[in-house]
Amino acid sequence: MTEKNYTVVTQFILLGLTDHADLKVVLFVLFLVIYAITLLGNPSMIILIRITPKLHTPMYFFLSCLSFVDACYASSIAPKMLINFLVVKGTISLSACMVQHLCFGVFITTGGFLLSVMAYDCYVAIANPLLYGVAMSKRQCAGLVIGSRICGTVNSLVHTVSLSRLSFCRLNVVSHFFCDIPSLLKLSCSDTTVNELLLLTFSGIIAMATFLVVMVSYMFIVLAILRIHSAAGRWKAFSTCASHLTAVTIFYGTLSFSYIQPSSQYSVEQGKVVSVFCTLIIPMLNPLIYSLRNKEVKEAVKRALEMKRFHC
Repeated sequence: MTEKNYTVVTQFILLGLTDHADLKVVLFVLFLVIYAITLLGNPSMIILIRITPKLHTPMYFFLSCLSFVDACYASSIAPKMLINFLVVKGTISLSACMVQHLCFGVFITTGGFLLSVMAYDCYVAIANPLLYGVAMSKRQCAGLVIGSRICGTVNSLVHTVSLSRLSFCRLNVVSHFFCDIPSLLKLSCSDTTVNELLLLTFSGIIAMATFLVVMVSYMFIVLAILRIHSAAGRWKAFSTCASHLTAVTIFYGTLSFSYIQPSSQYSVEQGKVVSVFCTLIIPMLNPLIYSLRNKEVKEAVKRALEMKRFHC
């Protein structure tokens, strides 16, 4: 076919999770509830930390930042996904697709860095409690959060810029519910070798670096806990990091299952399932994990509810 017969793509059709009308209604209700819980839980966690002086510590400062990031990257995907459940053919413009990809990449990468920062914070709190105030000062905490956001922004910009330089012609049907980069690379009529290399390299390096920080931090945490003589002391130290360990396991488990692989080995259905966890389930679960498994947060919630009843 000659070049003049190619049609430049200006919008994509998102196939979504299903094409069955009845199932679309069920999924719309389900994911609307999940997204509502996300928008309720994460801002509530931020507000709770702000109004509770006992929670004005580095650990909860990082948790409030993580809650903000969770709400943002869920919001970069969920609204469009929900709208597409209600229409016959879900579409998204090329420019909107790039913006969605940029926002999602910034926030989810920032979330990964924040989780590694929180692992380091747990290590300092348990292994070096006397130096905790110095090692995790307000300036240090702010620097770690800003650094996480810069790394997330740079990573996402690299992929988005390289993606925007590709040509899309004829094929415009994305076998996904959002602008996921492996699905878009399959549609391009340009050479995607550089994009695949960037995806594999950046995703691999970032995932391995942050995961290594988490693993090394927890290795020293375990050693520090084993040096504690009393069983009560060991349990108290472990419970400090139990919520974070759960969140880390879910986050890295789902991401490594999908993104750190060449696009030739990429399964669309596998990607959809993992992406649902990344974009909707994890942002909903994190506030629940940190509230249900954290004694200080549960006590703060209880006090907040008692104060509300008192004022009523």
